[in-house]
Amino acid sequence: MHGQYAAFLGGTETFGKFVEEPFPALVEAQIGLPCINLGWPNAGLDVMVQDSAIMGVAAGAAVTVLQVPGAQSLSNRFYSVHPRRNDRFVEASPFLRAIYPDVDFTDFHFVRHLLCHLYDLSPDRFALVREELQAAWVVRMMQLLRRIDGPVLLLWMSPQAIPTSSDDPRNVSTPALVTRAMLDAVTGSAVRLVDATLSSGALSAGRAGMIYSEFEAHIAAEVPGPAAHDEVALRLAPLMVRFA
Repeated sequence: MHGQYAAFLGGTETFGKFVEEPFPALVEAQIGLPCINLGWPNAGLDVMVQDSAIMGVAAGAAVTVLQVPGAQSLSNRFYSVHPRRNDRFVEASPFLRAIYPDVDFTDFHFVRHLLCHLYDLSPDRFALVREELQAAWVVRMMQLLRRIDGPVLLLWMSPQAIPTSSDDPRNVSTPALVTRAMLDAVTGSAVRLVDATLSSGALSAGRAGMIYSEFEAHIAAEVPGPAAHDEVALRLAPLMVRFA
C-alpha cells in the first residue's frame, strides 16, 4: 500500500541549492500533499539506484517525481564514478584506455572535465563513449523505475528543450547526452514525461532571491533560481493534485 506522500528524486536542482523553497516544498504548499525531497547535489542514477533508503521511500510513495539525470554521471564499461558523488571520476577501464592511449587519466577528477577533453581530442572516438553512456543510461533508468511501485512523473527541468540528438558533453545546460528517444524508451503507462523547459523569464531572473556567499556566486549562477522553481511547481502541481 502506498503512503500519502510524494517522493522527489533528483540532483542539485531538486535539492534546491541556494534556494530557500525548492519546487518540492512549493508543490506541497499548493496541493497539501506531504512532499519528501530526496534531491542529492550532483546525483546521478547510480546513487539513486544503489541507495536502499532512497528507493524504499520512493517505492512507498503515492507518486514519485524523478528529475531527469544526465547520462555522464554513471559507472559504465568505459569508466567508474564515485558511488555517492556521481560527478567524480574514479577510474578509466582498459576499454577507454585503448580508445584514448594519448590521455593521462590521472589528470581528471570530474566526469564532465574528462568527457569534454575526450570530445575535444576526437569527436569520432568520443562517439563510442557517448553511445555507451546513452545505452547504459536507458538500462539503469529502467532498473530504477522497476523498483518504484507507483506512478512516476519524469521531470525535464532545463533551460533548453528536449533535444533529438545530444553529442557534445560541453553543453552544461541540459541533462548531458540525454535525447528525446532515450526518454521515450523509458516512459510508459506508469511513467509520464513532464516537460518543464524553463522560460526566458525564469532564466533572466538569474540569481534574484538566491541565498549564497560571495565565494559561491559563480556556482549559484549555474543553477536555477526561485523563479525557475516557481515555474516547475506550477507545472507539476495540477498533475499531482489527484494524489493529495
